[in-house]
Amino acid sequence: MRIVIVTGISGAGKSTALKMLEDVGYFCVDNLPVPLLPKFMEMLILPGSEYTKVALGIDIRSSQKFVQLQETLEKLREKGVKFEILFLDASDQALIKRYKETRRSHPLAGEGRVDKGIDEERRRLVFLKQQADYIIDTSQMLTRELRAEIHKIFVENKNYKNLYVTILSFGFKYGIPGDADLVFDVRFLPNPYYITELRPMSGNDAPVRDYVMNSETARIFLDKLTDMVQFLIPNYVAEGKNQLVIAIGCTGGKHRSVTLANALYYALEQEEGYGLKIEHRDIEKDARVKGI
Repeated sequence: MRIVIVTGISGAGKSTALKMLEDVGYFCVDNLPVPLLPKFMEMLILPGSEYTKVALGIDIRSSQKFVQLQETLEKLREKGVKFEILFLDASDQALIKRYKETRRSHPLAGEGRVDKGIDEERRRLVFLKQQADYIIDTSQMLTRELRAEIHKIFVENKNYKNLYVTILSFGFKYGIPGDADLVFDVRFLPNPYYITELRPMSGNDAPVRDYVMNSETARIFLDKLTDMVQFLIPNYVAEGKNQLVIAIGCTGGKHRSVTLANALYYALEQEEGYGLKIEHRDIEKDARVKGI
């Protein structure tokens, strides 16, 4: 029997995660009232129960009864009931944007501002996040990427370190990404822009990649960068960081930054235990500008 309590900050994707768990064979119950949790758990673990995988959605909508959850979970553990906690989180900026797009109100905001409701919810959920077995920060995630992380944890049963790493290429002339945790400038590398046949290509094309990486400086930089990131990741995990954005920039975000971002992604791809994705923010911008 595997029992997963799915919870987290409103707007971070809890309902979506429950639907994904249902798709992989979990019996799911959303918005289960806290007072019903002990009886429901006891029913699940009875001999002969037909359920082997269950996901229970519990969140702040349980209102005043939610304050009983910490004590309820402690009592269940004392009785030997085994369960895991999946906590969905996201940055305030991402949450506010989602609420604006959907025109929904935060359950704790009332007629006030969304950010105040988010602050209050974070305060109330501190104990749950501290107890969570898995924390997924969905700030930078697409739906398919969240599905992949759910699959890794609950289908493939892989070790999960509660960290999602985004490697992001960008162009300095379009501004440094506001959500970047680490920023690296690769404008010191040979620039394919000044090679006529390479200019229309990008770092995703082999001729550009080969031109950049044929530089010994680029190879040394990649080795040192990879070594540093591999050192930093477990330390970030130990400090409880759930989202890491590594931004690599060149002038236009099309050649050198794309090449090095891809190379770093491939170097880290074999590492297990954390999510990893790559984005190229500005790779098409020059083409769009010229087409105006």
